[in-house]
Amino acid sequence: MAPRTMGAAQFKEQCLALLDRLGPEGLVVTKRGTPVARVLPYHREHSGLIGILRGKIRVRGDIMTTGVRWNADAES
Repeated sequence: MAPRTMGAAQFKEQCLALLDRLGPEGLVVTKRGTPVARVLPYHREHSGLIGILRGKIRVRGDIMTTGVRWNADAES
């Protein structure tokens, strides 16, 4: 998919909102119809998130259950 194209004045007016919904293809900003900039989303490494909460969360109880007992064979 081709990046969206927009004039610099419109980009200036809507910059923060555009950055919030910036797609992977990015955005081309033009002045008088000539491309002057391309805005692309910043690629973040997700591997840095692994273990980030170690020692900050305490698990209480069994996290593999809701704590509600039920019988699948019972009629409602």
